[in-house]
Amino acid sequence: MSNSTINIFRNNLKYYRKKVGLSQEELSEISGISSDYLSEIERGKKTPSFKRMDLIAEALNIEVYKLFKPQE
Repeated sequence: MSNSTINIFRNNLKYYRKKVGLSQEELSEISGISSDYLSEIERGKKTPSFKRMDLIAEALNIEVYKLFKPQE
């Protein structure tokens, strides 16, 4: 994935997490992904696997493609 795609993903992760009113800890509990790892994703330190992307989207109750769609 390109840097711009990763940036879109991490910005959308944070956007949708806040939109549904979840903290990183709450998203961690729902998705089964550690809050430390979620924090690293949002800060651009880690790039999640496709499986983790799917778990995140499912926990946020959105389709995966929305995490890659630039916000307007």
